[in-house]
Amino acid sequence: MKTSCLLSLLMLASLEAHAAGQRKPCEDLQREIAAKIDARGVAAYTLEVVTPEAVGEARVVGSCDGGTRRITYVRQAVEAPRALAAVQATRD
Repeated sequence: MKTSCLLSLLMLASLEAHAAGQRKPCEDLQREIAAKIDARGVAAYTLEVVTPEAVGEARVVGSCDGGTRRITYVRQAVEAPRALAAVQATRD
């Protein structure tokens, strides 16, 4: 019983040390986040890599380069396509 508990603790400590030691490049993480946003059908947005001090009003959606940089997300307003606008104009 003690051996399995000790083994579990060692495995957990090893995983934590491995995760803490990884430094994901910002470009890689930014591409992964963009793919997830695109898959949800978001039409217009901006992802930007900034320092923690430069986050401002933007929403932080990721941390990269060992926690030294942040990836921010800002959703932009989208204008209705012209065809849709024309259809809506005929209804009014």
